[in-house]
Amino acid sequence: MSSSRQQGATARQIMTQTFALLSAIVLGGALIAGIALPAVTAAGTAINAGTTVFEGVPEDLGYTEPSEQSVILASDGSVLARFYSENRIVVSSDQISQHMKDAAVSIEDRRFYEHNGVDVQGIVGALVSNLTGSSLSGGSSITQQYVRNALIEQGRISGDDAEIDEATEKSIGRKINEARYAISIEKTMSKDEILTGYLNLAQFGRSEYGVEAAAQRYFSKSAEDLSIAEAATLAGITQSPARWDPIKHPEDAQTRRNTVLGTMLTNGYIDQEEHDKAVDTPIEDTLKISDPQNGCGDAGTSAYFCEYVVQDVLQDDSWGADKDDRVSQLYRGGLTIQSTIDPKAQKAAYDSIVAEIPVGDGSGTKMALSSIEPGTGHIKAMAQNTKYGNGDIGSDTTTVNLNAGVSMKGGSGRQSGSTFKVFTLIEWLRQGHTAYESINSNSGTIPASSFTSSCAPEQLADYKFTNLEGKGGGQMTVLESTRQSVNGSFVHMASQLDMCNIGNIAQDLGVQRGDGEDWRYIPAQVLGANDIAPMSMANAAASLAADGKACKPLSFTSIKDAEGEDVVTKEPDCEQVLDPEIARETTSVLKNVVQNGATGESAQVPGREVAGKTGTSNNDYDAWFMGYTPQLATAIWHGHPEGQISMIRSTINGRYYYEVYGGLFPAQVFSDYLPQALEGEAAESFTAPSRNVTKNPNPPKPQPKEESDGGGGSSSSDDDEDSDSGDSDDGGDSDNGGGSEDDDD
Repeated sequence: MSSSRQQGATARQIMTQTFALLSAIVLGGALIAGIALPAVTAAGTAINAGTTVFEGVPEDLGYTEPSEQSVILASDGSVLARFYSENRIVVSSDQISQHMKDAAVSIEDRRFYEHNGVDVQGIVGALVSNLTGSSLSGGSSITQQYVRNALIEQGRISGDDAEIDEATEKSIGRKINEARYAISIEKTMSKDEILTGYLNLAQFGRSEYGVEAAAQRYFSKSAEDLSIAEAATLAGITQSPARWDPIKHPEDAQTRRNTVLGTMLTNGYIDQEEHDKAVDTPIEDTLKISDPQNGCGDAGTSAYFCEYVVQDVLQDDSWGADKDDRVSQLYRGGLTIQSTIDPKAQKAAYDSIVAEIPVGDGSGTKMALSSIEPGTGHIKAMAQNTKYGNGDIGSDTTTVNLNAGVSMKGGSGRQSGSTFKVFTLIEWLRQGHTAYESINSNSGTIPASSFTSSCAPEQLADYKFTNLEGKGGGQMTVLESTRQSVNGSFVHMASQLDMCNIGNIAQDLGVQRGDGEDWRYIPAQVLGANDIAPMSMANAAASLAADGKACKPLSFTSIKDAEGEDVVTKEPDCEQVLDPEIARETTSVLKNVVQNGATGESAQVPGREVAGKTGTSNNDYDAWFMGYTPQLATAIWHGHPEGQISMIRSTINGRYYYEVYGGLFPAQVFSDYLPQALEGEAAESFTAPSRNVTKNPNPPKPQPKEESDGGGGSSSSDDDEDSDSGDSDDGGDSDNGGGSEDDDD
């Protein structure tokens, strides 16, 4: 077919569409009343003709709530992350520069304040222009464009692709619907409301929707502060966001901007001097680009905490119809989520970790830190020495949160080593024992019949355990056994207790398996055989710091909707699960772990009272420190998250270590972190228990040296200070309650 014949066919098609549109207008009657004959809309015949044309018009179309970005805030009100399907920030009329309103009206619909929703002159002009064009386009008033954008947005929000297609199809039917909807809206909304709605809905870039997001994207300022030149730039973009993109096509965008400025001058919105000044300003001089954030990847070192908040919000069934609805509201609802993260503590956590073990360290070891406020459960810090992004769990870039369990997009937990001895100590004190009592500290094998497990007797088995060479043997006080973390003492203590009580008090205080599996009440639990996530251990430490009051971890305290109304409010959810006296007695013992000569001496914080416990799992697979003050509780893990890989004979941060244990890197990080996290806060002391469980009021008389038990534990510390490397049976079968487990992260 020749070119001339193609043009002829196109002309015929346009004429056909034109006559069809005009016929529809005539037949519709009301469009004559509302468009062609605005001067006689009060006439009875016009009113009668228009009685049916508005049937089917959505009653709430003019009040469409557009998709809007949601934000997560840190505790100080700073923005942690933004989430959106469309990058939009809805603003009110008084938050939009008058220059912006004038520019939009000048270039899009100069008779906006005169017509009743449809610009008849504009339509006629567009129809005439289309006779030489290729499609039916142009002539749409701002009100009609608002209608179209509102219908598209409704389709996006509801996920109705058919509704979107209907609102964007190139047909006379769509034009007629837009026209009658526009006339209807003009009866219920003011011109300023319509213009504000249009500016909030319109697309101003490839991913920028609404004038506020556009102003922040291109000029790093609010829409209320836009200059004449900036407003003209934005007003010009909406015709073709890709073509007039000032970042990718600055020359084209400047040409378009100047066109808008010309219309503003012609329509009297600016004078010649303002016009000339704006035209003479290169568009590059006005741009100050800000990259829009979307998702936790932009939360920096707080990205893993951000992801934890997202999971917390989406799993909270106290709001939203279901999870899909909550996801939709997160990305479209303009929510403001107030989180608990303390930027000061978060920075201190990350800086302290990477100072000891940098991201990408040649050792391949990773470290994770969780910090919780006692008495509230507020998560104050959550950091690890990896970059947030797609990657395997053991790589330097990963989305796996090493602080959390699988239910919160974390790992499956790690063996907690001797940190778990804390719960045997608690049960020991609950049963009326003291820390100055002596206990057999020898290694060996204890038969299943010597253990008690009232809730899971079928899990009991013979248990073989070892002490670190040079530690333990003979009778030792529970206090010294705790200071030196002697395995034998705690297994023998556990044989006098109920395994279920030990495991249950740990869970009551906040400890959970990272993999979500059922708790294992096996004897090896005493030395940390259940896989635990750092957040879980930090929560248990916080419960002790709060004198036995366990609070559920809180990552956010409120969710507000786009209007600032409360959707969800979160108060601390706490329960007294342990007698305060027992908690205080436990703390009085654990304070001795963070003293000279004990396994946690590196965790000391000058000027602050600290309690804690070191931990190292079998073969130095995992190293831990859990510690707390009355104001802050923290757990730190160090190891290879991808599996059970020994850290014996490792070179970490450029230095060789024969052994790696809880009293090394984790304890040092705690000592570095805590003063920064609590900077500016007065030091507080623990409440002393009424019973002194660390000092015998009636000490036995000294025995002649030749009659003393030669098996007492060492009172000094060395490079092998933490006896935890023998926490679990080196060769036992874990299924029979023996050694360490194999199902790590």
